[in-house]
Amino acid sequence: MLKTVEQKKLYIVFDDSLISDNIERCFDAQFWLKQDKVVGSAKGRGTTWFVQLAKMQAALRHYRRGGLFGKIISDHYIFNGWQKTRSVAEFHLLQTLKQHDVNVPKPIAARVIKRNFCYQADLLSEKIPNAQDLVAVLQQRPLTETEYSAIAIQIKKMHQVQVNHTDLNIHNILLDNDGKAWIIDFDKCYQQQGEAWKEANLQRLLRSFNKELNKRQIKWTQNDWQSLFNAYQQF
Repeated sequence: MLKTVEQKKLYIVFDDSLISDNIERCFDAQFWLKQDKVVGSAKGRGTTWFVQLAKMQAALRHYRRGGLFGKIISDHYIFNGWQKTRSVAEFHLLQTLKQHDVNVPKPIAARVIKRNFCYQADLLSEKIPNAQDLVAVLQQRPLTETEYSAIAIQIKKMHQVQVNHTDLNIHNILLDNDGKAWIIDFDKCYQQQGEAWKEANLQRLLRSFNKELNKRQIKWTQNDWQSLFNAYQQF
């Protein structure tokens, strides 16, 4: 069940079936470190901390800006209401996708701290167990037609919910040990009517395959793309 904490400068939404204790402290990496529940980390724009909860492992991410502007204002965003903040919007988008049986991380908790006209944001979401992104997998081996079909089906299901993944690339698609495909990182993504943008999503994904082919010599060919595209069209 979803619950909220709302104060003048603080807003938290969380799933109390996944986390309930210390909800106001669970966005602090030091809180988890002191309990010896940090099981790993990953570097991106900032550090994503992987922590052990009672029912699953989770990824704790603090929202940070990229690019040149991010070097000036690293983690502050203009405030236009709690529901329009990046962490709360991503939390609810993940909820919607889960309800429509799309393989995405379970949203656990989102926090917003308001600071005058700006805010800072954090998200705690499920860490998909025993999974690697497509870049890591394709550096080791080519994917099977069945695996490309699994990826295509999740993208199609996402599109059927009218969710525009504005950064659909092969770093944001995972394969787990059971061959299930997962889509991650829905920051700045949203539901959108119409159809034309879906082709743009697919073209962005195709560009990322070609980019990593040139950059890392991944085990991928244009025929593999045709397998994925055919499965997408047929689902």
